Amino acid sequence: MIRDWMTHSAFFGLLLTIVAFEIGLLLKRKFHWSIFNAPFMSIVIVIAVLLICDIDYETYDSSAHYLSYFITPATVCFAIPLYKQIVLLKKHLRAIIVAIMSGVLASMLTVFGLSLVFGFNHQLYVTLLPKSITTAVGMEISEMFGGYATVTIVAICITGVLGNTFAETACRIFRIHDPVARGLSIGTCSHASGTTRAMMMGEIEGAMSSLAVVVACVFTVLVVSFLANLI
Repeated sequence: MIRDWMTHSAFFGLLLTIVAFEIGLLLKRKFHWSIFNAPFMSIVIVIAVLLICDIDYETYDSSAHYLSYFITPATVCFAIPLYKQIVLLKKHLRAIIVAIMSGVLASMLTVFGLSLVFGFNHQLYVTLLPKSITTAVGMEISEMFGGYATVTIVAICITGVLGNTFAETACRIFRIHDPVARGLSIGTCSHASGTTRAMMMGEIEGAMSSLAVVVACVFTVLVVSFLANLI
């Protein structure tokens, strides 16, 4: 009876996603471990529930896809902390632009190199190429060049979750203490999901990470047309 409700309910996927996210927040507050972050734990919980209840992804997505409508406005909202740090942005403008460009190129060239090593075809290559930018733009780029948009979404989610989970630890390991540098590196590598972590680290980190998300998307769109044809 419960499984029938899950299968036919118009709100099951939505409710499951929200509950899983809240559980992730609760675990993070209780244990304070980086691995217990809400995005990662919600993914694990949703997958576990679907496997245990033998519910396919299409059934879940039919009642959960409404949440995807909030991706674009949520990304736009990152402009608010950026506006608050506009003076800092103007002061470090050259360094910021060079840093984001370097991060975008490093990400895409890494995908190019690994694609050569593992013998990926063109479709798989362009599918992974936009893995470090926000989902809305990454999907469009993947589809434009013949990639698998659904796989691109998975790659973007994994990238974001890893950034959200290990960003602060990586900054400590590599002794990155400057808030501008921390924010730019996180936003360039792990887009919106990483930016949520940057905002927890500080207002400057959050603002710089927000800027990196937007500028990284622009640079990726400009560079991808050249790199996409290399394989």
